[in-house]
Amino acid sequence: MKLVPPLLFEAIFLALLFVFHPCSGQYSDDGAKAAALPPAVEDCNGIFVSYTFISREKEYPRLKNVSAQSWAFKSEVAVINAGLEELQAWKVFVGFQHREILVSADGGVVVNGGDFPVDVGNGTYLSGYPMTDLKTSIDTAGDLTQIQATIKITGTMFGLRPKAIPMPKTIRLENDGFKCHAPHFQGTRSMYVCCKPDPKYKARKAKKTKFLPRRNSDLSLTYDIIQAYGGSYLAQVTMENNHPLGRLDHWNLTWEWTRGEFIFNMRGAYTHTRDFSECIYGPAGNYYKDLDFSQVMNCDKKPIIADLPAERAQDEKVGKLPFCCRNGSLLPPLMDINKAKSIFQLQVYKLPPDVSNRTAIYPPQKWQIDGVLNPEYKCGAPIRVDPSEFPDPSGLQSVTYAIASWQVGCNITRPKPKQSRCCVSFSSYYNDSVVPCNTCACGCSEDPQNIAGTCDPEKPPLLLPAEALLVPFANRSEKARAWARLRHLPVPKKLPCSDNCGVSLNWHINSDYRSGWTARITLFNWKPDPFEDWFAAVQMKKAYPGYENVYSFNGTKLSMNNTIFFQGLKGLNFLMGETNGSNPKTDPRVPGKQQSVISFLKKNTPGINIRGGDGFPAKVFFNGEECEIPKSFPTGNSGHKAAVIGLLPILLVCVLTFVMMIDHDHGCH
Repeated sequence: MKLVPPLLFEAIFLALLFVFHPCSGQYSDDGAKAAALPPAVEDCNGIFVSYTFISREKEYPRLKNVSAQSWAFKSEVAVINAGLEELQAWKVFVGFQHREILVSADGGVVVNGGDFPVDVGNGTYLSGYPMTDLKTSIDTAGDLTQIQATIKITGTMFGLRPKAIPMPKTIRLENDGFKCHAPHFQGTRSMYVCCKPDPKYKARKAKKTKFLPRRNSDLSLTYDIIQAYGGSYLAQVTMENNHPLGRLDHWNLTWEWTRGEFIFNMRGAYTHTRDFSECIYGPAGNYYKDLDFSQVMNCDKKPIIADLPAERAQDEKVGKLPFCCRNGSLLPPLMDINKAKSIFQLQVYKLPPDVSNRTAIYPPQKWQIDGVLNPEYKCGAPIRVDPSEFPDPSGLQSVTYAIASWQVGCNITRPKPKQSRCCVSFSSYYNDSVVPCNTCACGCSEDPQNIAGTCDPEKPPLLLPAEALLVPFANRSEKARAWARLRHLPVPKKLPCSDNCGVSLNWHINSDYRSGWTARITLFNWKPDPFEDWFAAVQMKKAYPGYENVYSFNGTKLSMNNTIFFQGLKGLNFLMGETNGSNPKTDPRVPGKQQSVISFLKKNTPGINIRGGDGFPAKVFFNGEECEIPKSFPTGNSGHKAAVIGLLPILLVCVLTFVMMIDHDHGCH
C-alpha cells in the first residue's frame, strides 16, 4: 500500500475545506442561496413589484377533465422600495385568474380575506405582515432586509394543461399616490411592474407625523395600547360607526392572534368560550408554569368577542367603561351620535421572544365583524397610526396618549344575489296583483319547503293578492294558485321556493293626482325577536326632489344617492316579532308590522311617470342591510313591465281573431 505524499494530502485537505466552507455572502441562515435583486430594479425609481411562479404538482383526484383537475402551486410576490420615500402599509393586487385557492401566504395577509383556504380566483389584495413598512435604501445603507418584503404563496389552481405556465392577469401596487403601468414579463415564469409616484396626485394636507394618517371608512376599529409590561399589555378596542346607513346589532368581533397571545381578562365585553385547555397544553402552559389558567378569559387563536348587556354597564368588575355594554348595538350617527361608538378593554399576555421587550407588541390580524341583520363589512389589515388621545382621567385640562395605536378600516359590501337578509315586494292602487319578493332572495339552502325538492329555486315568484302579504309563505300556496286561476296566469308544476327572508318590506303606490302622489311602506318581521330602534331607507331617483312628508315615522332626506331615511317615532321604535293568530289552531302566525304613508309633490319633479315606474325605489335598506328588490313592478295595464313580452302572443291571437271575424262578416255580405 502506497502512502499519500504529505504535500498532496495537504492540498486535498485545503481543497475540501474551500469547497465545504460556508460563505455568509452566498448563503442565508437556513442554507438556501440568497436571491439577488432582479436586474429590472436598476431602472426603477419607485416601488418594484414582482410575481414569480415557482412550481406546481398535480393533486388528487386525478381527472381526465382538464378544467376540473386541481394543481398545487407555489409562487412568490416581492415588493422592493427603490424610491426616495418610505412606503407605509404597503398593499399589492395580484390578478389571479385560474380559480386559485390560497392555502398559506408566509410574509403577508390576504386583505378582506377570511381563514385559509381562501378563494382568490378573481384576484386578491395582499398586505405585508409583520413587515408592513418598507424603508428606503438611503436610510438603511442599502439593507435589503429593510427595503424588501417577500410573500411566499402556496395554493391550489384549476384547469391547466401540464405544460402550461399559470400567471396572473396583472400585478400592481395599491397604495394611494402611485401610478402603475402594465406589467412586463421576464421569461415565462416572472412578471414585474415599476410603480412611480403620480405627479397629479394631491395628498390631503395634514401635519407630518411618524405614522400614517387615519383613514375614512364605514366602520373604524382602533386597537390602542394603553398600558405595557414585559409579558403583557392592556389594550382598548374602539368601534366607531361613520356611515349614515351602517349599523350593527348583537355584533360579534373576531380576529387572529399571530404570536401565541391569549386574553387574560376583559372589561366591557366577553368571549363566547372560556376554554383554557389550549393554554395549559400549549406553549403558554410551558412558559407560565405558576399562572392559574382557570382565571384566563380565552386561549383561542381566533376568539369570538361579544358586547355585554346593558345591565352589566355599572358592574365594578366587567363594566364601568364609557360607551360599553349596549348588548351589541351600534347605531348610525344620524340616529344617536352617542350610540354610534362602542369600547371594550382586554388584558393580553405575550409569549417569548416578545416577553423580553415591553414594546414588542403586534396587533391581531384578519379582523371580521358581523351582526344579526346588518350590512356585511369587509375589514382591511391593521395599519399603524399616530397614538390616540384620551382626556386625563383626573379631570384636568390635559390629554394622555396611547403607547401605540393601530386602525382597522371596515367598509360595507353589497350582498350577492340570493344572499340578502331582507326583501321587498311592490304593489299599486292601479293593479290588483302584488309582485312578491324574489325567489330565494335570502337563500334556499335552509328552506323547509324544499327538503325533498318540492319547490323550484329558479322559477320567478307567482303574483299574489294583497291579503297574502300578511300570510306566512308556507300558507300562501293555495292563495297563489287561486289568484293565478282568477287572472288566467300559468302555474308551474313545481311552485317557486320562498324568499326565506326574516324581514320583508312592501312599497305600495297609494294615489296619483295632478299636484302629487302618495306611497305606503309596510315593514314585516317574520322572526320571533323584535327589532329595537329600527330604521329603513329608500333610494328614489326621479322622485327624490318631490319628497314632502312621512306621517307615522320620522323622515330625513340624506344627501347621499337621493336617499330618504325613516325611523320609528318614540313608542313606535320597536318592530315586534311574529306572534300567534287569534286562533292558533286555525289561523297562521301574524308578523310584526309597522306602516306609514309618504307624500310627494310633483312641482319639483316635472315629467315624472308614476305608472311607468318612477314611483318605485331603486334600492331599499333595513337596518343598513340592502334588501333584494323585485325584477318587475306593477303597471297600469294590470301587467308588469318585465313581463310585457309575454303578452305579445296573446295580443297577436286577439288581433288575428279580430281580422278573421271582419273577413267572415265581409264574406256574409
